[in-house]
Amino acid sequence: MEFSINDVMRLVTSLMWPLLRVGSFVMASPVLGAKSIPVRARIILTLCIAWILAPIVQTPDINPVSAAGLLISLQQVALGLGMGFIFHMAFSTVVIAGQSIAMAMGLGFASAVDPQNGVQVPVVSQFYMILATLVFLALDGHLLLIQTIHHSFELLPIGAQWPRDLAWKIVQWGSQMFVSGLLIALPALASLLLVNLAFGVITRSAPQLNIFAVGFPITLLAGFALILLSLPSFLPLVSAAFESAFKLVPTLLVP
Repeated sequence: MEFSINDVMRLVTSLMWPLLRVGSFVMASPVLGAKSIPVRARIILTLCIAWILAPIVQTPDINPVSAAGLLISLQQVALGLGMGFIFHMAFSTVVIAGQSIAMAMGLGFASAVDPQNGVQVPVVSQFYMILATLVFLALDGHLLLIQTIHHSFELLPIGAQWPRDLAWKIVQWGSQMFVSGLLIALPALASLLLVNLAFGVITRSAPQLNIFAVGFPITLLAGFALILLSLPSFLPLVSAAFESAFKLVPTLLVP
């Protein structure tokens, strides 16, 4: 069998440009690109997804080493990172909620390594992150991530016009991350505020009482009890954040 240089370049571009978008998406997205997953496994996953999508993805007949080919390559990387960053922000809502509760209950000093991001976070945030990951997997979120990257090639083919206000829409949705995080932490934060106000009144009425020796363990116990009582509202709020992220991605890809 003989292959011309055009045939070789066509085969390379048919896999290279989908691989760039899929690879950047897997690297930036949660669960699939978690730091706890070995790099070799992430590379194999990226190659498998790109290899499956290559036959059904339309690629432009452009030399990949030309200026236009380089621009398209940068576009695919930016799109993959942007889509993955949205889902990453959806997971960051539980980290913000956990940090707020940990600081209010006096547990902000206790931190652990987050296997999702590879950074130090409070143990309350780690607890919420584990719950959010389990909810995400229970809702088949990992399969929806693969479906999203497949759907992105249909909405915005390789070489198509760059979407309008892509970066600005991502920045605007960043406010949703803080809103969702505050809604998750609000029941515990409001209750802990009342607990601290009660200890403030006790301190004024009985100055000889060592408030640090008495208040700290009580605040910790109250914080754990409030986290347990607020768990029924955790599932709908986290599910709404994930659903909002999945609904936002298709709107970003509209030219």
